[in-house]
Amino acid sequence: MAGSSGSAASEDKDLSKITPVILCGGSGTRLWPRSRKDRPKPFLPLIGDSTLFQATLERSADAAQFGPAIIVAGEAHVPLIEEQAAGFPGTSIIVEPAARNTAAAIALAAARLDPDDVMLVCPSDHHIANVEAFRTSAALAADLARKDWLVAFGIEATAPETGYGYIRRGDSLPGGGYEVARFVEKPDLETAQGFLASGDYAWNGGIFAFRADFFMEELSRHRPAIAAGARSSVAAGREDGARFHPDAASFGAIEGESVDYAVMENTDRAAMVPAAMGWSDIGNWHALRDARAGGDAGNVVRGKADLVDCKNVLVESDGPRVSALGLRDIAIVVDGDEVLVTTMDGAQLVGKLPGASLQ
Repeated sequence: MAGSSGSAASEDKDLSKITPVILCGGSGTRLWPRSRKDRPKPFLPLIGDSTLFQATLERSADAAQFGPAIIVAGEAHVPLIEEQAAGFPGTSIIVEPAARNTAAAIALAAARLDPDDVMLVCPSDHHIANVEAFRTSAALAADLARKDWLVAFGIEATAPETGYGYIRRGDSLPGGGYEVARFVEKPDLETAQGFLASGDYAWNGGIFAFRADFFMEELSRHRPAIAAGARSSVAAGREDGARFHPDAASFGAIEGESVDYAVMENTDRAAMVPAAMGWSDIGNWHALRDARAGGDAGNVVRGKADLVDCKNVLVESDGPRVSALGLRDIAIVVDGDEVLVTTMDGAQLVGKLPGASLQ
């Protein structure tokens, strides 16, 4: 059973509360040069004064609804996490011995929890404008998870995006939510336009709710090696204050796979809850521009800049003044000794630049 060897379990735990499980993977290379290997995207204050990671913690800090958060992250970012999570009591960290994608990362947390704990899995680097809507969707997802559904947030699709996966809504469920008819890979533009027009599709934002032991049962059914490796790694792991170190050998033997491929696309217990909450994955400079409040002519500026006859231009400078004339849909980023200039259409390709890959 999940939690049988996990010291995160507690006999007096309030199982009506949701346990946030925050995944701190990924390098954010498409936000280079601001996002660097030593301080990647989740740990930057890209919107407002809080970092994306801190904002993720803040959304699930309502003690009436949520328990203390569990962070799953690699060793390199543990100091940043501890620094930025200092104001959130009870937060603990599972230190991944190696990167093995989201199915294994979630399994580590599930194996540390009480069997009946409901876990809300959230990426650490997304922006959500409407926190109350997030919490409402989380409550509905938790109710379904307690009824042995594996629940995905179906993010309201507001544009025919080709960079996101989609979820097709199935039959409605008693009390709210829907069965998942199918998960869909990132579509081409024409297909995405059809999805948007139909009204039956939502974006898959990578936010999930599960009951810990039911997730492990389904993972064991569809990917037994991942489930067994995570359980063994937790059983042989060790605690160090608020840190938990899974056994490296057991975990390293796991073959990495996303939770979408490993479980969600295979289970017959997939459900979704609608979530209209101003969500963005802040996946590139285009998405960041759109998530920030625009000024005159849609221009968004941080730092010193003079823009003349410009429209929908993002400027991000940590020092030098940027002067631009007559530009449309351009991002200009100055960070230390690095300068990036890209069209918004080209923003998806920033991670392929030599500087981003060698950071």
